[in-house]
Amino acid sequence: MQPSPSGSPDHTPDPGFLTGLPAPARWLVLVCASIGFSLVLQLLHLPGSLLLGPMVAAIVVATNGARLSVHRIPYIAAHSLLGCVIARSLDAEIIKTFAADWPIFLAIVLAVIGASSVMGYLMAKGGTLPGTTAIWGTSAGAASAMMLMAEAHGGDVRLVAFMQYLRVVCVASAASLVAALAFHASGGPAPQIVWLPAVDAIELAKTLAVSFAASALGARLKIPAGTMLLPLIATATLHSAGMITIDLPPWLLAIGYATLGWKIGLSFTRRILRHAAHALPQILASIVVLIVFCAGLAALLTYQFGIDPLTAYLATSPGGLDSVAIIAASTPVDLSFVMALQTARLFLVLLLGGPISKFVARRIER
Repeated sequence: MQPSPSGSPDHTPDPGFLTGLPAPARWLVLVCASIGFSLVLQLLHLPGSLLLGPMVAAIVVATNGARLSVHRIPYIAAHSLLGCVIARSLDAEIIKTFAADWPIFLAIVLAVIGASSVMGYLMAKGGTLPGTTAIWGTSAGAASAMMLMAEAHGGDVRLVAFMQYLRVVCVASAASLVAALAFHASGGPAPQIVWLPAVDAIELAKTLAVSFAASALGARLKIPAGTMLLPLIATATLHSAGMITIDLPPWLLAIGYATLGWKIGLSFTRRILRHAAHALPQILASIVVLIVFCAGLAALLTYQFGIDPLTAYLATSPGGLDSVAIIAASTPVDLSFVMALQTARLFLVLLLGGPISKFVARRIER
């Protein structure tokens, strides 16, 4: 069995009614439950359903005696796919918009990172959560990327996953309500997924070859989160140079997201669920404070630079990037400004998160 994520308070699998079933039957239960939960979450238009559904299913079966684990190789392959997904978000229009107003973007992003880091520090100092877990759990970056970064830096990836996806749901709901009620704009439904689109097989093979090779190198060199960061850098560089086209079919992403969700969910125990429930009030409070703080930054952008209020609110909204993109694409806002600020925050969190988590951990130990 593969080891559970580091920093966990309990590694002992829970017994349950699934324990007596043969392993193929337990995997079948997990797959069926994952599909079911993902479909329900998609019908509810919740962001991250392709990862969140399998993770919830894995938590349910793990706490009922499934005793399954995900092998290291498919887990690393899933990391590389996530790196490609993030690299794909870097298009020329976003880079151009960032370059035009980089001082504003940098100031706003650093303010958000600073606020989330302070909240993580306070939660860790108060004993609600361990230091690195609190920092990565409150980080306003892509939830799936934050989980991998947390794992690489000694955080409990299960609690980080709980905090991150709770934040994503709360922030996406708040953004939809603000767009609809305050600005009379409809975020609209999520675009329909075409599961089997026409794919350029050669470009897909080139992308996967580069990303898998970079991920394997990251694993061999033992770079923190290198199995995601090296594919991100490699594919983004080659994509911007026109040497590859990053076009990943939804069915492949679904497999990658499910693998990540299963790896995290299968390491949950009833004890860690009780711990998460105990910390829920503080976690919700930190999310509300972050949303209000970012709304204040949006008001500052509107007052100081004349940016329209809805554009400013969506641009400063603390994730998730995909759900904000859906709302922004169907409302009368400056989409390139929104996506440039959201993307800049993601990359700066990836860049600064490791040093910040180490700094906070040292401060708490004093």
